[in-house]
Amino acid sequence: MRFAFLRSVLPFALGVVALPAAAQKYRTAAGVRIGAGNYGLTVQQRIFEKTTLEGLGLLNSREVTGTILAEQHFPLLGRSLNYYLGAGAHLGRHKDNGTVGGLDGIVGVEWKLPITSLLVSFDFKPTYEINNDDWFRFPTAVSVRYVLVKEKEKPFMGGLFGGGDGDDKDRKRKSKTKRKNDSGGFFDGLFGN
Repeated sequence: MRFAFLRSVLPFALGVVALPAAAQKYRTAAGVRIGAGNYGLTVQQRIFEKTTLEGLGLLNSREVTGTILAEQHFPLLGRSLNYYLGAGAHLGRHKDNGTVGGLDGIVGVEWKLPITSLLVSFDFKPTYEINNDDWFRFPTAVSVRYVLVKEKEKPFMGGLFGGGDGDDKDRKRKSKTKRKNDSGGFFDGLFGN
């Protein structure tokens, strides 16, 4: 019975994961990140259709670090819920060890809350440490971000009923055509059309 359920749900789940839609509904978002023993600030900037750069400034009782991550987003259930994978590096200062750094990976789930400008994400960010007593770390954290720059809305039904970018282009083209057709009369310049 358990396998029958999996056989019926698995094709649906794979189909949802393979959706070709853009994964995020924002361009820039910033907020706070809270994990076990550390906290900080997070800023995400979309650089490609499904790719973001995330900057983290993290503090704990013994160190301060800055991290840059490149993340690839994939939709789960539409564009509001997605998962992401990424990698990057960090550099910082530890009270006992001085300058520290390392390599980071990240796996997470992000949800754009309906009717708000808030994003909530949960992630697992393993790190390989250089010049630190802990060689490997496996922290998890929750981030809450506010959308600073929204994604441009696409016009309803591709602008079929107006309201899209095509209207402005058509107006500009008609204006240029009209100016070309109107110029040419001797008295046009004298009496100012």
